[in-house]
Amino acid sequence: MFVLEGIGHALTLSFYMLWEVLWPLALGFMLSAVVQSVVSTRAVAGTLGRDNFKGVALACGFGAASSSCSYAAVAVARALFRRGASFANAIIFEFASTNLVFELGLVLLVLLGWQFLAAEFAGGLLMVAILAVVFKWTLRARLVGEARRQADKGLPGRMEGHSEMDMSITDGSFLRRLFSPRAFTAISHYFYMDLASLWQDLGLGFLIAGALAAWVPNSFWQAFFLTDHPTLSTFWGPLVGPVISMLSFVCSVGNVPLAAVLWNGGISFGGVISFIFADLLILPILNIYRRYYGGRTSLYLLVVSYLSMAAAGFVIGVAFQALGLAPAHHPVEVFQSHPEWNYTTFLDIAFVALAAVLGWRFLMTGGPDMLRMMQAPPKAKAASAHSHHHHS
Repeated sequence: MFVLEGIGHALTLSFYMLWEVLWPLALGFMLSAVVQSVVSTRAVAGTLGRDNFKGVALACGFGAASSSCSYAAVAVARALFRRGASFANAIIFEFASTNLVFELGLVLLVLLGWQFLAAEFAGGLLMVAILAVVFKWTLRARLVGEARRQADKGLPGRMEGHSEMDMSITDGSFLRRLFSPRAFTAISHYFYMDLASLWQDLGLGFLIAGALAAWVPNSFWQAFFLTDHPTLSTFWGPLVGPVISMLSFVCSVGNVPLAAVLWNGGISFGGVISFIFADLLILPILNIYRRYYGGRTSLYLLVVSYLSMAAAGFVIGVAFQALGLAPAHHPVEVFQSHPEWNYTTFLDIAFVALAAVLGWRFLMTGGPDMLRMMQAPPKAKAASAHSHHHHS
């Protein structure tokens, strides 16, 4: 009976968190789908060939306008690299795609508050700047050559369909494109393609977060995060946050519920930020790096990425503390509340209805076939992706 009660409590907390962020998740996916429908990824690669400020800025912008799925970001980054983008800009695109996107920001805002949203955005830009500088001084042509030879082998990873499909509408004025039947179709397909990419990570993230919140006492987290030693905690949080993320196997927006649990347990403000940044260092993605770029390059990316995100998390944590913007530790509201008839419930219902409308369009325009194409080898998709682009 005790075990069943514990499982029930964990599942209840998982559901409460999902209910709280359902509408911002749906809104984020919809905004992302709209942007992807009017921005062509195939036209992006040619603008990312130079390692200068403009190239880095464009990589950030295009990354923020793409899917938030970490696996998809990694696949698209390799495709950009193979099409002419510099290796550094391809990786920066990847980090922007998972840290500067709508849905992540909205979920952070609802679960943890505006300070975390601001810190995530500022820290994401800082991390990109650090990566750009580190790449400039440490990335050697020989290593890039090895990475390109390995990338050109086209070994499969996961969510390859994101790198091959381009359903964007580029002809006509912006408003005409946005409100056309083709855009309606493209938005529905991008929405459900992103959802299909992320549902496992989201589900796992909510379940793990619920289990940790229900079963691990805060006293354990407080001892682990050195909450009795504020100075040490300021350094320790950003260092250990990425390590916890690596071992969680949860990426993209799915790690935000875990971040809420860690913050509730006492990790430093900067530690939360570095934890969220580290979704591209989970073990399955490191293995994809090895397949995409080779062992030496994957090890290089691990070291450089870890140091950059730990440094960015530390600097942002200290800066927000100095400016009085870092919130005081207090119980996260979602762990103290339950669903009721308020604005959250009405927004959840409204966005579920909108998702249903997009679902109808998705089913009526070959959406399920498109999802099956996502996991097919790139060469097998080429012809079918071309015909899919003309659906309306």
